[in-house]
Amino acid sequence: MRLEPYDFLNYPIKEQIQMLYKEGSFIVSIRYYGYKINLFLLEDFYIEVFYNHKLDKIEKIEQLDFAHSRMKFYNDQISLPSLAS
Repeated sequence: MRLEPYDFLNYPIKEQIQMLYKEGSFIVSIRYYGYKINLFLLEDFYIEVFYNHKLDKIEKIEQLDFAHSRMKFYNDQISLPSLAS
C-alpha cells in the first residue's frame, strides 16, 4: 500500500522520524534562518525536517513546498525534479 504525504504527516513526530531514517533517503541539508533543514525523499515525496540548534530539537516536519522561496537554497546545491502534485 502506497504511503500518502497526508497520512505520513498525521503520524506522531517520533514515528515520522523513525520512518524517515529507516525508509527515507537523505538528500541534502540547508541552513535557513535558525534552522538546519534536512531534506529526505520518502517513497515519491520530499519531506523537510526542521532542526533548531539552539533548542537542540526537531521542531517540525513538513512536505516540501516547491513554491516556497526556500527552494533557492536547495537549487543552489542540487537539482530536484518537480514531483509536486
